[in-house]
Amino acid sequence: MNDPIIAYQGVEGAYSNLACKNAFPRSITIACESFEDAMKLVESGSANLAMIPLENSTAGRVEEIYRLIPKLSLHIVAEHFEPVNHCLLGIKGAKIEDIRYVASHPQALAQCHKNIQKLKLQARAKFDTAGSAQEISEQEDKQFTAIASKLAAKLYNLEILSENFGDMDGNTTRFVVLSKETSIPAFDPQNSYITSLVFEVRDIPAALYKALGGFATNSVNLIKLESYSLGGSLQVSQFHIDIDGHPQQKSLIFALDELQYFAKDIKYLGVYQKHPYRDLHPLIC
Repeated sequence: MNDPIIAYQGVEGAYSNLACKNAFPRSITIACESFEDAMKLVESGSANLAMIPLENSTAGRVEEIYRLIPKLSLHIVAEHFEPVNHCLLGIKGAKIEDIRYVASHPQALAQCHKNIQKLKLQARAKFDTAGSAQEISEQEDKQFTAIASKLAAKLYNLEILSENFGDMDGNTTRFVVLSKETSIPAFDPQNSYITSLVFEVRDIPAALYKALGGFATNSVNLIKLESYSLGGSLQVSQFHIDIDGHPQQKSLIFALDELQYFAKDIKYLGVYQKHPYRDLHPLIC
């Protein structure tokens, strides 16, 4: 796709903005206030794609996304892994001994929790990392800092007080690329694929065990299994699975056939190639 229009949550300089540029260097990006706003731009045709964070190696899953994706008429067409280097930013002239408060997106605050505690800073959750940087640049108060990217520091003329402020090295966010159009790649044995879907289990004993049993008996690897409650009820759960394979492979055909007996409301979210990052980090498949 040439020069795709990509929607993302945040403002210019956000990590989602960086992910768009790194995955699609010629892209035109649209900043949105919320994840749902970004997704709905794709649904309406105002954007070609949405770049949405799904999970982080330090802070875990972005639960809101698992709930949103099945409700919308969008498809996962790719995944992207973006290294995250959190920086502690202050206004020009600020020093560590001056600061009292730190603002950022809740995920970024969680990923820097130990270092925030070491500096005894009061954390304030905001809707975006780069938006927090923009806000403190306008406050011009040395007591206030933000956790954001180097790009945000440059864009909003801020001082980098700590360049590697995250609690863990190798911090990485997995993004999914969403499209209104279904794009299932033809199976090529030289490539590796992921099939993502959601389902509920039928009201029978050991339903989840039986639903997943077909993957084990057919030697199909499940990369991820997530569950969450539906409709405000603690009795109904929806399950999200990422499967190591393409639905044209015989083993997966048999496994999905068995799934049909014990699951209901199965919705395919997408079939897409594995990102090269996975080859460099085999523990995440």
